[in-house]
Amino acid sequence: MKAATVSRIKKDISIKNHDELVELCLRLAKFKKENKELLTYLLFEADDEAYFVENVKTEMANEFSQINIESYYYIKKSVRKILRTTKKYIRYSKQTRTELDLLIYFCTLLKDMHPPMERDIALHNFYDRQIGAIQKKITKLHEDLQYDYTLELEPLL
Repeated sequence: MKAATVSRIKKDISIKNHDELVELCLRLAKFKKENKELLTYLLFEADDEAYFVENVKTEMANEFSQINIESYYYIKKSVRKILRTTKKYIRYSKQTRTELDLLIYFCTLLKDMHPPMERDIALHNFYDRQIGAIQKKITKLHEDLQYDYTLELEPLL
């Protein structure tokens, strides 16, 4: 089955009545976990972005504390999984400030992790790529925010 374009979906949604839209949203929520998470964010957490960021940071810290440190192989797998989850939450928000807050916190946790990430080249390169992504995002902000985020980023460099 070929998926319809977004513009076509938007046009068809605009002619649906309220009850049909509610039914469509509920079916989407039942179909996939990410759809349910996105609807939860949009309905309950989008109004208070700071609370959402704190919840994600708490979840990240919890996941970092549960990393299997037996070998760097398991550490890399866990770190990639944490970043994948974090990027999913960033996509829900679509706000650059939220993205920067979460990525800076991720890099802080990664840098402070024990055993140190500097002992593994792949993990260190992974860290450097995230720092580069943060620096690119900072350049797209207003000058005042650029300065604030640059100050936050300095200890990580």
